[in-house]
Amino acid sequence: MKLHELIRVKIKSKKRLGRGIGSGRGKTSGRGTKGQKARGKMPVGFSGDVALFKKLPKRSGEGNTKISGKPIVLDLAALDVFKKNSVVDLEEVLKMKIINNKNIKRGVKILGDGEIKTALVVKLPVSETARRKIEAAGGKVING
Repeated sequence: MKLHELIRVKIKSKKRLGRGIGSGRGKTSGRGTKGQKARGKMPVGFSGDVALFKKLPKRSGEGNTKISGKPIVLDLAALDVFKKNSVVDLEEVLKMKIINNKNIKRGVKILGDGEIKTALVVKLPVSETARRKIEAAGGKVING
């Protein structure tokens, strides 16, 4: 590319304020007449007598948070802490502290990432890959 092949970009200049009545932005320069806004800059967040940050609620409580519809995802490798032929359900997963109690409303789903060596009886929703790996290890899935 050469210098004469460059595309010419037109840069629009800023509107010049206060240059007489004929300019379209003369006299008050588009600020109206009188008042605080006409005389100087307003602070960010200014909204009258009480500042904006004072009008907002102090903190968002736990009741304001939405619960996502997506369940908590567990990998198969996380289930290796269970003993052979033990039943894996929501209470047992909570007891082993694999998930915490706060997120229990969302539910739990087991995905097929990782390997499992022990035979388990799983009573949780599982993906198709996880089902095949659990059954290959000698376990079974009930109502998953």
